[in-house]
Amino acid sequence: MPTSNTYKIRTKSNNLYLRVSEGHFATSHSHINYYIDVAAQKARLSEATAVAKDLVTYYKTTAVVDTILCLDGTEVIGTCLARELTRDDFANMNAHQTIYVVTPEHTTGSQLFFRDNIVPMIANKNVLILAGSVATGYTAQAAVEAVKYYGGIPAGICAIFATIESCAGYPVRSVFNPNDLPGYMSCPSHECPMCKEGKKIDALVNHYGFSKLQ
Repeated sequence: MPTSNTYKIRTKSNNLYLRVSEGHFATSHSHINYYIDVAAQKARLSEATAVAKDLVTYYKTTAVVDTILCLDGTEVIGTCLARELTRDDFANMNAHQTIYVVTPEHTTGSQLFFRDNIVPMIANKNVLILAGSVATGYTAQAAVEAVKYYGGIPAGICAIFATIESCAGYPVRSVFNPNDLPGYMSCPSHECPMCKEGKKIDALVNHYGFSKLQ
């Protein structure tokens, strides 16, 4: 982790918690004062399952899901979520149905696209968008636009951590939100109070992880 001031935020589930570090971090779209490490939730089966079981409560009785579009390397969570959505449950709208789990590709301009053999898994399908985190909403909005472009129907947006409640007209559901992080801040770089105070950036961060600058 990029700073010594790190800790875990626990939930009622033994396998579900958030690892965070306090400091001065830069993403491609903003500066933030918390680095939220979701790598274990994306890679470890027990934690991915715990995330999926939390998120599925928002969708299994209210939405039809044909495809889960995984952003930020969330394929393991997406697979677990598909399993939870298709479990035998009289209240589950997706019970016994097959759900596709797919990932997009990106152009050099960061636009999302799908190869011809993947398009049938998007077109005319109800697509649930899954992300590691939704902060500014740029990536989630691009995903919504891509789904619509290829003829799909967005079924919702969900993430491990989110700072916004809606994006592109769709509710954003998450396991964690800024209420779990006292004093959480995310702002454009030119408005960053830490920069104005002369505080150096601790690390550059994205969905892959962090790179220390000091």
